[in-house]
Amino acid sequence: MEDLLFLRNLGLMFIAAGVATFIGRFARVPGIVAYIIAGLVLGPALGVVEVDYAMETIAEFGIALLLFLVGLELSFDKIKDVGKVALAAGIGQVVFTAAGGYLLCWLLGFGPMDSLFLAVGLTFSSTVVVVKLLDQLGDLNRLYGRIAVGIFLVQDLVVVLVLTLLAGIARGDDAAADLTFATVALGVFKAFGGMTLLLLAVIAASIFILPRPFGWAARSPEVIFLWALCWCFAVVLAAEELGLSLEIGAFLAGISLAQMPYNDDLRRRVHPLMNFFVAVFFISLGIQMEFAEAAAAWPASIALSLFVLIGNPLIFIIIITRMGYAEKTAFKTSVTVAQISEFSFIFAAMGVTAGLIGSEILSITALVGVITIVVSAYMILQSERLYRVVRATGILRIFRARQSDGSDDTLKQRSGHVIVVGMSPFGRNIVRRVHKLGHTVLAIDTDPVKLHGLPCETMIGNIEYASVVEEADLPRARLVISALQIEDTNQLLAFRCKEYGIPCAIHAFDPSVVDDLIELNVGYLMMPKVDGVMAERDILKKEGLL
Repeated sequence: MEDLLFLRNLGLMFIAAGVATFIGRFARVPGIVAYIIAGLVLGPALGVVEVDYAMETIAEFGIALLLFLVGLELSFDKIKDVGKVALAAGIGQVVFTAAGGYLLCWLLGFGPMDSLFLAVGLTFSSTVVVVKLLDQLGDLNRLYGRIAVGIFLVQDLVVVLVLTLLAGIARGDDAAADLTFATVALGVFKAFGGMTLLLLAVIAASIFILPRPFGWAARSPEVIFLWALCWCFAVVLAAEELGLSLEIGAFLAGISLAQMPYNDDLRRRVHPLMNFFVAVFFISLGIQMEFAEAAAAWPASIALSLFVLIGNPLIFIIIITRMGYAEKTAFKTSVTVAQISEFSFIFAAMGVTAGLIGSEILSITALVGVITIVVSAYMILQSERLYRVVRATGILRIFRARQSDGSDDTLKQRSGHVIVVGMSPFGRNIVRRVHKLGHTVLAIDTDPVKLHGLPCETMIGNIEYASVVEEADLPRARLVISALQIEDTNQLLAFRCKEYGIPCAIHAFDPSVVDDLIELNVGYLMMPKVDGVMAERDILKKEGLL
């Protein structure tokens, strides 16, 4: 009976999430907000679903995958050109927002512990929401997009330190009522000691142990996906043994794999699975919200939301312009941080579980999250128009930032390149010949071993994924060549080339695939077997044997 109730609740959660997401797409509401709204409808509004232990377990699994995915984003190569400004802006914003947030909460009448949790919750911005929106705009590779991602990565590192501190407080607070400096200090010391030990072990493994087995596993997309999850939960179990939270273990596991050449492919494969479990987390968060508590505290929620929507961007504009970046770059970067993070919800939920704060603080955090994420989503999507409006008022002059000449915000993207998919001996030969002719070539394959030693830029990934198509800048390619012997993939690639108006050459490895490729207007069919037979015929004719 309990199993049937669990399936019923899970089904209702995803039906509500699907409806909310469908409606939210028309209003351009981020998925996280749609999930929370779905939870509010199922829980406080209708009361048809209650969160049980099984739901909490699934939600925790999703948070582990979310932290693992965030760790996979922490590739230092991606942000090395903006590392200085990302570090300065990230740390500066954390300090000023935490201090200002605590002061504001104190003025609003909250107690010391409640103020601390709310202030920390206001500090972090949502990596998941902003990266999705920047990707939707195609601005992830612009200067302001790279700075924003770098800032989020710095914030994510601070998140791990905060979660470690919370784990230490909870560890030294068995009674949850008798907090003493000695017990808290001991718990924090043990937590940070455990995290340091785990971090050193993970880094050592990523340098000396993981490259060889993962390099072998990378030849099979399914195997490397399973190995990545295996490594993730192995580190999570190690973190649990050291008295740390599963979030810390998952994050460190992601960092250890982020420096490997196939981290982008791993991120794309983990992402759909993470979406499933994270949806359960945010829906259950909405179900558990005490709407009456949040509604009663609406003045405080509005004040805190305005602090995030106005205060955070202001701090960033000051820091970024002082580091010599143009006014437009500073403004558009600052707009991306005008919301609180999914980690704010996680942090507040952990505080409630540890008995450090009441459920009303979680409800206020969730309400501030809904307000800031929705408003900032529109701010990011309309950042160009918003910049023009604000600039026309003359307010930005007080920052005395230099005006952009356009070079600051140049979009780093490929154009006029030749994409070659499938690094069989046939494909590798094509890459070398096209590169020798002086063309810019991008070679793509799921196996990093096959890409090794090629004289051009390479990418690990499956061309069937839309994210790989976007990352390869296929719409701006000069020519697409597929040396694959996979019929469905070749047809999908040919269809996309037809859609974008890009000429393509496809490996027609068997006569049975020719008709379908011709219908897709493939410009050239590569038929090595036929070409070989024709060449042999010509030789035999030349020798007088035919």
